[in-house]
Amino acid sequence: MPKQPNGTPGRKPPPRKRRLSLKARQALELLAVDQRGLAEALLLTYGFTRDLLAGLVHTGLATAQRQTVKASGKTIEVVRIRITEAGQRALEG
Repeated sequence: MPKQPNGTPGRKPPPRKRRLSLKARQALELLAVDQRGLAEALLLTYGFTRDLLAGLVHTGLATAQRQTVKASGKTIEVVRIRITEAGQRALEG
């Protein structure tokens, strides 16, 4: 059985919920507006960094999916970021 900080036997405390940074919360709120998600390029123009977006994906608060689309007769690849259920719960908490 693990020991408590005072050295006595006891259960491990439950993991703490990490608080969202203001920027992470803003990004999730924006993603929550459209269930189809938003293009990474659009999120970057709003001032969110790739590191922030990657962090949301890494922690399971968002997903990223590459898509091939046609625009002005050209085929381009975009990354679409979507909020997950965990991301929705993080906004509620």
